[in-house]
Amino acid sequence: MPTNRRLAGLLKLLILIAVIVAGNLLTRGIIDGLDMSISPSNEPMLHRIIMTSMVAYILLMAIPFVPGVEIGLALMMILGPKIVPLVYGCTLVSLCLAFLVGRLLPEKSISRFLREVRLVRAAGFLESFHGLDADERLARLLEKSPRRLVPWFLRHRYLTLMLAINLPGNVVLGGGGGLAMMAGISRLFSIPRYVLMVAFAISPIPLFLILFGDRFATWPV
Repeated sequence: MPTNRRLAGLLKLLILIAVIVAGNLLTRGIIDGLDMSISPSNEPMLHRIIMTSMVAYILLMAIPFVPGVEIGLALMMILGPKIVPLVYGCTLVSLCLAFLVGRLLPEKSISRFLREVRLVRAAGFLESFHGLDADERLARLLEKSPRRLVPWFLRHRYLTLMLAINLPGNVVLGGGGGLAMMAGISRLFSIPRYVLMVAFAISPIPLFLILFGDRFATWPV
């Protein structure tokens, strides 16, 4: 029985790795496919490509360790300020989707998976929070956390998450989708506050491009 459980855990882990690898390859393929000239003759095809890319962008960015945000950045760089509101909306939807997936994942299933892949201590740590509400979870984390900076980060978790989402190279932490999913799994973030925080966190680059994107488009190359 334990052997079968370990094999099941290994299979789940391999599937997860395959999804992450496929997501990275698909992201790169979509970005390469956006490298095309824009003219009235190919406008209908370009419109279809943009819509397909937006759907893929929402799904890929929600997957942990997949740099799906590069699709949105590529679209904004290629098409300029007019595409920015659409990319911003899709980014918000993607990060909210990842958060809700994490929020809806049964904690017992996560613990079982961790035990199947021999991460027993991590499973035990997660199980110690089962049945606790957000305030109780925070108190337990503060109790278990080492002193110094960790308690500050926990108490200011919305600010911490906002900074992490905007951190260059955050794909090593799971990327925007991974961070959002972990926030949902933690049950430490209320849904309304999370949505407001993410809406603000992802706004600097879109706002900058809306205000100043046309100026950069006129610069000589």
